[in-house]
Amino acid sequence: MNVKITDLLLAEVDREAAGTRKALERVPANMSWKPHSKSMSLGQLAGLTATMIGWIELIIKQDELDLAPVDGPKYEDPQMNTSADLVHALDEAVAKAKSALESTDDDFLINTRWQLKVAGKVVDDSPRYEAIRDAVLNHLAHHRGQLTVYLRLNDASVPAIYGGSADEKGW
Repeated sequence: MNVKITDLLLAEVDREAAGTRKALERVPANMSWKPHSKSMSLGQLAGLTATMIGWIELIIKQDELDLAPVDGPKYEDPQMNTSADLVHALDEAVAKAKSALESTDDDFLINTRWQLKVAGKVVDDSPRYEAIRDAVLNHLAHHRGQLTVYLRLNDASVPAIYGGSADEKGW
């Protein structure tokens, strides 16, 4: 069997987007809520979760990303005010990710590297397929998990994502 990495990643984007959509649809209106002073607000976390899949496009189309360039603007979170805004942002991010994956090939993903920098300092340098798996898909699962805790703490129902939840069987 000859399976392409791009096909595996496209299928994973679809699976992860479905679970992410279910969580984003349940985000309550109080986007400024925080469980702790050191935590992101509900809106920041939900916005990050909604847009993260779109990072696949930049990993494919750019050689690096500096989150806090010395001579440039610092990254700012996108502002979204409703769960509908969040779902729309997810849809846009998924479309960009899938288009980028469809425009590349396994040789490029395996044999070219991508760097993540902070203030010019390299904090990650890895093959692009690893960056997509680690910096996007695994990272998305982590933040979506946080988001489901925020949902629970706000008395919103928690969707079944990889199995059941207390609010949905999911099996």
